[in-house]
Amino acid sequence: MARYQIAPTKTNLLAMKQQLKFTKEGHKLLEQKRDIILAELMGMINTAKEIQEKTDTLLKKAYGYLENAIISQGKEILENLASTIPIKSYVDISSRKVMGINLPNVEVTVTEKKPYYSFLNTSSEVDAAIATFREVLDNLGKLAQTRISVLRLAKEAQKTIRRVNALEKIYLPDYNESIQYIQNVLEEAERQTFFTLKLIKKRQKNKK
Repeated sequence: MARYQIAPTKTNLLAMKQQLKFTKEGHKLLEQKRDIILAELMGMINTAKEIQEKTDTLLKKAYGYLENAIISQGKEILENLASTIPIKSYVDISSRKVMGINLPNVEVTVTEKKPYYSFLNTSSEVDAAIATFREVLDNLGKLAQTRISVLRLAKEAQKTIRRVNALEKIYLPDYNESIQYIQNVLEEAERQTFFTLKLIKKRQKNKK
């Protein structure tokens, strides 16, 4: 018995076939959306992993330079020096769309005035630490952009997969079952009508 409890008429049969057609088209589009999102997601995951590894390496190097600078220059001198360095950072966030999903674009801009300080009484470790921390800052913007994109793509992928599964396991089988049910009822009614007409003709012929 069909799950869709509708009257087995030709009008309803045509309507169900039309709904089945639309559902199949929607299923195909959702499959395409799912595949595109998953491909984008896998690429983003790999990118996030690469950026994370690079950022971890840079941070390790930057703190290494900083520790060496502290050893050679002294913590107090570096603290005084840090307060005079004219570096400012700005974060600009915009968005782009992938299959209707808003994904962020994070741009980190650094403004500076060189030279930061007198080269007297400083070391190469200070310069290396500043340059590496600047590179870390840029990578952190890219990492935030990629991680947020991964989360949003994963969430949309889950929703799309659920919809595809619902169409495959519930709606498409129900429509097919309903159509088959109506067709069977109509065919049985046609057979009964044909048999009745044939019986009537036979009786009329016998009367003559």
